[in-house]
Amino acid sequence: MERLRIDKWVWAARFFKTRSIAKTAIEGGKVHIDGQRVKVSREIGVGDIIAIKQGWDEKEIQVAALSDRRGPASEAQSLYTETERSIARRAKEAEARKAAGAMARPAQRPGKHERKALERLRKQFDY
Repeated sequence: MERLRIDKWVWAARFFKTRSIAKTAIEGGKVHIDGQRVKVSREIGVGDIIAIKQGWDEKEIQVAALSDRRGPASEAQSLYTETERSIARRAKEAEARKAAGAMARPAQRPGKHERKALERLRKQFDY
């Protein structure tokens, strides 16, 4: 097998649970090859670079092997290798999200005066 449809491959590599979800993601622009949006019927080969966005993460992977059969996770992981740049970027973004979640939150809900001040502030920036 030299070429394979991208929807079958991302499904077999376990990036998406079903082929219909994979198709929807590809049509929605969540999958790119060489920086370009692709159609569901686009054929890929070994060595192609694919960017897949899932939730917060965007993975940049290189196709190592082709398979149109969805097998065990260990077999699916052998179909691709994630680039070093992608691993570093995902780790950095995860750390930033973790730091943002640890920001100070108020101990209680705003009272009447604080709510009015917030409303004035919001109105000031709404035109």
